[in-house]
Amino acid sequence: MRGSIGRGRPRRARRYGCPAARQPYPSPNPIPDNRTYLDGKWIDSDSGKLIAVKDPQTDAAAYHVQACSTDEVDRAFVGARSAQQEWARTPLWKRAKLLRDTAALLRQHCAPMAECLVREVAKPRKEAVTEVVRSADLLEYCAEEGVRRLGKGDLHLSDAFPGADRTKLCLAQRVPLGVVLCIPPFNYPVNLCVSKLGPALVAGNSVVVKPPTQGAVAGLHLARCFEMAGAPPGLIQFTTGSGATIGDYLTAHPGVNCISFTGGDTGLSIARKTGMVPLQMELGGKDACLVLPDADLDLAVSSIVKGGFSYSGQRCTAVKLVLIVDTADGTFGDELVRRVREGVAKLTVGRPEDDCTVVPVVSRSSADFIQGLVEDAAAQGADLGGEFQREGNLIRPLLIDKVTKAMRLCHEEPFGPVLPVVRCASTEEAVELANSSRFGLQGCVFTRDIEQGIRVSDALQTGTVQVNAPPARGPDHFPFQGFKTSGIGSQGIPNSIDLMTKVKSTVLNLATASYTQGI
Repeated sequence: MRGSIGRGRPRRARRYGCPAARQPYPSPNPIPDNRTYLDGKWIDSDSGKLIAVKDPQTDAAAYHVQACSTDEVDRAFVGARSAQQEWARTPLWKRAKLLRDTAALLRQHCAPMAECLVREVAKPRKEAVTEVVRSADLLEYCAEEGVRRLGKGDLHLSDAFPGADRTKLCLAQRVPLGVVLCIPPFNYPVNLCVSKLGPALVAGNSVVVKPPTQGAVAGLHLARCFEMAGAPPGLIQFTTGSGATIGDYLTAHPGVNCISFTGGDTGLSIARKTGMVPLQMELGGKDACLVLPDADLDLAVSSIVKGGFSYSGQRCTAVKLVLIVDTADGTFGDELVRRVREGVAKLTVGRPEDDCTVVPVVSRSSADFIQGLVEDAAAQGADLGGEFQREGNLIRPLLIDKVTKAMRLCHEEPFGPVLPVVRCASTEEAVELANSSRFGLQGCVFTRDIEQGIRVSDALQTGTVQVNAPPARGPDHFPFQGFKTSGIGSQGIPNSIDLMTKVKSTVLNLATASYTQGI
């Protein structure tokens, strides 16, 4: 089931919407080689070890990062706790200013960060730049929303309760939790780090970041931008290293006051161990796309191609299962599959430097897992529509028809450029199959009947349902959450600010006699 894969269209000069794109990082502002960022300093780990960050295209080391020790994790939390106490007393407008200043630096220095994303996680170059610019936008919006949301409180009057007089005034405000542990994933190591850092910092928290190994260097560029913007030492701590060595130690650390995690099933074990610590988790999904017989086929086809295969399907909100509500003779399903396959055949496959849509998946183990799912489906009679082709970590995209419930591909999340299709006899059957998944992140439905679209949305057990569009995370102020094993808590900037704060009340007690006597 192997074959050769073309390398995509030839490279040519482009403009990417950020200053000095493709140019070297300005010499006064580089991140120190092979260092991590603790207590406002760029350091070598006392472990004396480095971890290779591999280029998914070659499996060779593209960078190296420090292998932090548990002692350095302790240092990170001590420093973060000390910095947080002063940061919480910093005026809200100054906290917001740090975010805005960092956003400006992200735009100014987006080229080297984008280059890291290309080399570390094989992100197509234009998408890499978009991720950095989107992160800057997110920080600016977060600064504004933080000032709006946290710059006001509530006044409660005691005489609103039956039998009480106006003898107490309660002033309620939102205050920071303390130290927030931020664990972003490899596929959006900058944007999903910023989506955690921004709300935490504007709310008055400090942060300890455990970046993914694949994506760690882009994350360190982010730390450099915060440093250049004037972040106090210890406010932002980066603990690079092996999850096997420091992962459990971080998440179970007594210095943690909140955990924001995006990733896979590791989050389930974190949730079992954290006790009273507030959690915000996104743990993946099997996002189903229901196509009803009255759907706009052009829209459905383009959405499935884009939603299922952009960035090789390595997105939590990628379309991961197509459920066709087919006609009795199968002609509707046949036509949809034919047209989607035509669209898939036009996708560019090759190097991220050439802005190809389908690029190498992040690791050999990921590619092996995807291949195993495809081989299992093929052995049970699924229609691959062509030969499975793989060259190293680069897998040619496949729309796999006639998948059944018995196949692993129907239920497991491939996180790659293979998309299963299941034919259903009714909308009820499609909804039941979608809801049988242990995941519940997002879903979508294509129909010209908006009332039917709302009924399907009501029936789907997912955090978000898109009607006549593929699943999507943003805009970043929208609520974003998962049901079942897809997550805990709700994301989106306003919800994240709420999660990373708690309500504190100050009660002013008035003399009863003064109240009853009047002025």
